[in-house]
Amino acid sequence: MKKLLALALSLCLLLGLCSFAQAADTTNLTMWTFIAQHQDFFEKAAARWNEANPDRPISIEVTTIGYDDMHNKLKVALQSDEGAPDMCDVELGQFPNVLAYSDKLVDLTPALTPYMADLVKARLEIYAKDGKYYGAPLHVGAMVCFYDKALLESAGVNYEDIKTWDDWTEAGRKLKAAVPDAFMGTVETSTQWVASLMLAQQGTDWQDGEKAFIDTPELAKIIDTQKVWLAEGLCETCPGGQPDTEEGKAYIANNKIASVIMPFWFMSRFTGEIGEVCKDRYVVAPCPVFEEGQIRSIGQGGTGTVVYANGVNPDLCAEFLAFAKVSPEGEAQIWSVLGFDPCNTSIWDDASIMKTDDNAFNQYFIGYPIDALLPIKNEIGYVLSTSISPTINNYLGTTLWNEVYVDGVDTAEALTAAQEAIDSDLF
Repeated sequence: MKKLLALALSLCLLLGLCSFAQAADTTNLTMWTFIAQHQDFFEKAAARWNEANPDRPISIEVTTIGYDDMHNKLKVALQSDEGAPDMCDVELGQFPNVLAYSDKLVDLTPALTPYMADLVKARLEIYAKDGKYYGAPLHVGAMVCFYDKALLESAGVNYEDIKTWDDWTEAGRKLKAAVPDAFMGTVETSTQWVASLMLAQQGTDWQDGEKAFIDTPELAKIIDTQKVWLAEGLCETCPGGQPDTEEGKAYIANNKIASVIMPFWFMSRFTGEIGEVCKDRYVVAPCPVFEEGQIRSIGQGGTGTVVYANGVNPDLCAEFLAFAKVSPEGEAQIWSVLGFDPCNTSIWDDASIMKTDDNAFNQYFIGYPIDALLPIKNEIGYVLSTSISPTINNYLGTTLWNEVYVDGVDTAEALTAAQEAIDSDLF
C-alpha cells in the first residue's frame, strides 16, 4: 500500500513538473487595440495558434483603449522606446504617424512572404515604407455598391445594367420618376469614401506625400457630377455627413435609398446596426466607373497591426500575426466572424468558406456578397495615406464638401481656396 501511495505521489509530482515546464514555455505577450471586437478576435486566434503550435504556446493580454488615447500612447511609447505593447492595432489614418518610428517596428515582410502571392497588394502598400511592410492588414476594405434590389425593380431598373456613373445617374432618374420620395444615393459632406474612389478611377490621388492635389480637373469633375445628382433630386446630402454614422444608418433603414457606396466591411453595419428592416433587400455589386476599363474599387478604412521591435519575442509576434490575419485559416475567421473581405484571395473561390448558408452575412444579403469581389480581384486600387493626409482630410470634411454641396459655392472658386488653405497649413 505504501509503495502504491509513493508511486501515486511520484506520478503527481511528475505531472505537476510537466505542467510547470509547459507553463514556463508559454510566451506572455501584450497587445493594444481600439476595437472591442478585435480583442475577442485576437484572443480566439491565440487559442487557435496554441492548438496548431503546442511547442510554442502564447498568452496574449489584449487591452482595448479609446481611439485617440491608444494612438497617442503608442506614439509616446515609440518615441521614448519605453512602455509599448508587443503588438498594437493602428488605424489607417494614424499609420503614417506611427510609421515615422519605423526603426522601432518589426519588418513583417518575412512573416508575410509565404502568403504574399495571394494577398491584395494594394492593401499591403498602405503599410509600406522603403519596400518593407510594417503592418499586418485585417481586410481589403474594397469599395462596393450595396443596391436595394427591391426599390430599383419597382422603377424597372436592373442593377446589373449599371456599369458607369452615367448609367447610375440614368437609373436615378428612372427611380425618381417612379418613386418620387426615393433617392438613388447620398452625397457625403464629412468624408470622402466615394470621392476617393472616383479620384482613383481617374488615375490620380489627393497627394503624393509631399504636395496636395486639390485644385485639379479630376476633382472638379467629381464635384460637378455630384452637384448634378443634388440639383436633379437624385441624391441628397447624407444625414450625419456619411453613411457610417448613427444618422446615416437610420436613413438607410427607411428603405428609400437605392444604393449605398461603401467599403465591403459596411456589411457588418447592415447586420449589426441597421438590422432586419433591410434584410433580403440589398445585393452587393461592383461600383460604377466613369469609363469602362477603369478600376472599379479601392481599399478603404482598415487597421494594420504592428510589432514593437524591442518587445517580447518580436519574431514570434510577427509569425502569430501572419497566422491570425493573412493565412487562409485566419482569413476564414476574419470573414465568418467579422464579415470583412479577406486580404488572402486564395479563399475567395472557396465556396466551403465564402458561400456557406449558415453565415450571417450570406443570410442577410441577396446572393453571396463574395460574388461582388471575384470580378474585381485585379481592379482594387488604393489612395495614399501619408503624414499630410490628416491636413487634407480635415479641410475636405469640415469645409470643402459643405461649401460646394450645401452652400452652393462655385466649384472652381472653392477648389482654388481649398488648395491655398491646405498648402498654407502644410507649408
